[in-house]
Amino acid sequence: MPAIRIPAPLRPYVDGQAEVPVHGATAGAALDDMLAQYPAFRPHLCKDDGSLRAFINLFLGGRNLRDLRGLDTPLGPNDILNLIPSIAGG
Repeated sequence: MPAIRIPAPLRPYVDGQAEVPVHGATAGAALDDMLAQYPAFRPHLCKDDGSLRAFINLFLGGRNLRDLRGLDTPLGPNDILNLIPSIAGG
């Protein structure tokens, strides 16, 4: 079963889990499954139109999904998506 790895600052939205097991043949389906399990997480990841916020990055095997097929990127049964929010400040 694929999973989405959650960074420590966002784990309160997924009951403290470091990885959330998900169902889905694509990254988008996996993300939808996670957000169905944890709907309070949605506003932190998605804009009002449902698209990912610009500062949210998903990586598969060290490659940003934006450089692959985006949310249409296929997932294997043991794949791990890494959710990495961009951090800025100064």
